[in-house]
Amino acid sequence: MADSAAPRPTVLVTGAGGRTGHIVYNKLKERSEQFVARGLVRSEESKQKIGGADDVYIADIRDADRLAPAVQGADALIILTSAVPKMKPGFDPSKGGRPEFYYEDGMYPEQVDWIGQKNQIDAAKAAGVKHIVLVGSMGGTNPNHPLNSLGNGNILVWKRKAEQYLADSGVPYTIIRPGGLQDKDGGVRELIVGKDDELLQTDTKSIPRADVAEVCVQALQYEEAKFKAFDLASKPEGVGTPTKDFRALFSQITARF
Repeated sequence: MADSAAPRPTVLVTGAGGRTGHIVYNKLKERSEQFVARGLVRSEESKQKIGGADDVYIADIRDADRLAPAVQGADALIILTSAVPKMKPGFDPSKGGRPEFYYEDGMYPEQVDWIGQKNQIDAAKAAGVKHIVLVGSMGGTNPNHPLNSLGNGNILVWKRKAEQYLADSGVPYTIIRPGGLQDKDGGVRELIVGKDDELLQTDTKSIPRADVAEVCVQALQYEEAKFKAFDLASKPEGVGTPTKDFRALFSQITARF
């Protein structure tokens, strides 16, 4: 008897070697009855770190030509790549002051968060990908946000440029801008959506990475998540009711950017 169920969508998650990307990759793998998972990492070392499976591709997102094999035949793309500032050595917290940060050569936000994300969006569009979920960051409405001064990278400026490029691409999209990321358990907090960085003026402006990852996967499953952009945070554990109805969560959002 022919299987009448729709074929499982193939989902590529980039930045799969990163902390949030790895969680998304694992969630897709765990739900193999729903999704065919693929990961993209930038090195063999990262590939081995997340299990070394055949569904993990290696490519430098700054090199547009290298992305085609990973997105070929994919139905959806979840973008979790990001430039990462490094702390300059020699910082002594006992002496007060603040640590200084830098980006490695060629790994500035302009190259990673703008060019690298633009390359992914272009490659996905060319391959016929039908939905792109992009994880950005809260704070992008404020050019003077302190994160922009880290290593003189203007990271939120470049992230926002990539978000705008995606919104203008014509591909159905979901742009998720989480608050401060926490390494805590997911699924036990009430999630809050907002817009235009309004949540940054409140006490609820952080969220576990695992909850961000869950929202990425849930966004693939609901039409209500498409052509939407939103800030994402959580209430403290034990306050409110843990979010289980993601359609209702996405339905609260009206902003397209």
